[in-house]
Amino acid sequence: MCNASLDSKFVKIKKQNRIWTVSAIHAEGHRLIELHDRILEQFQAGDRIIYHGNYIGYGVSPIETIDEILTFRRLIMSVPGVKPTDLVYLRGGQETMLQKLMQLQFAPQPCDEFLWILSKGLTSTLEAYGVSPHEGVIAAKEGVMSITRWVNKLRHAIRLHPGHDIFYTQLRRAAHTDQNEPYPMLFVHAGLNPERSLDEQGDSFWWTKRDFNTILLPYRPFEKIIRGFDPDHRGVNINCVTATIDGGCGFGGSMVCAGFNKDGQIFEFLEA
Repeated sequence: MCNASLDSKFVKIKKQNRIWTVSAIHAEGHRLIELHDRILEQFQAGDRIIYHGNYIGYGVSPIETIDEILTFRRLIMSVPGVKPTDLVYLRGGQETMLQKLMQLQFAPQPCDEFLWILSKGLTSTLEAYGVSPHEGVIAAKEGVMSITRWVNKLRHAIRLHPGHDIFYTQLRRAAHTDQNEPYPMLFVHAGLNPERSLDEQGDSFWWTKRDFNTILLPYRPFEKIIRGFDPDHRGVNINCVTATIDGGCGFGGSMVCAGFNKDGQIFEFLEA
């Protein structure tokens, strides 16, 4: 059961007409540009757009990807009737790991944590920002002062790109439509633990051990849970209570966007 007491970590979507959901991007900016062009052709005032996270990681164009997200935001905002809250950006596992890097000096085992993060796809992102992962490993071995200097270098490198640092701090854990609507929906990154309330999910949104595809009953009060990343890369999967909108972008597959009506039915499916 879901606890209705939610904080600012969660976005409540109100009075929406349709919701466009964008899958994990994994720094494939060229695909995102194509997908944005196709969304723009059909976008209407009253629609909402939810990005499901993993904007960076694995791919070779993380900077171009964030730039495109910010550019498209300004473009959508120029549509009469569109408000800033009509675009929602969830935090993915890649952004969670970047956040952990920013606090690496406080980690109990900083070298082990850093090596784990690099193994999960963030190497290309650091290199794109002009920061050496190898120097980071050395710093993690040397201690707090060296780590702090390396982290400050990373922060500075991100700030050199206008809007990037602010973007990374504005990401939310999950989003949901009004629970009093006939068909309330919940939007997450990779999954959740159906035995816990939203407030109690912790890292389950990113590193859940529960197979999302085995959820057979609605996570009340929501009728459907939509996620944008499947860690097992099994492709798009939609049933009565869950929907995985992930075509495998970053792992040889496509980037996808599904448009949902208020009743949870898909009215459009785009692929790039």
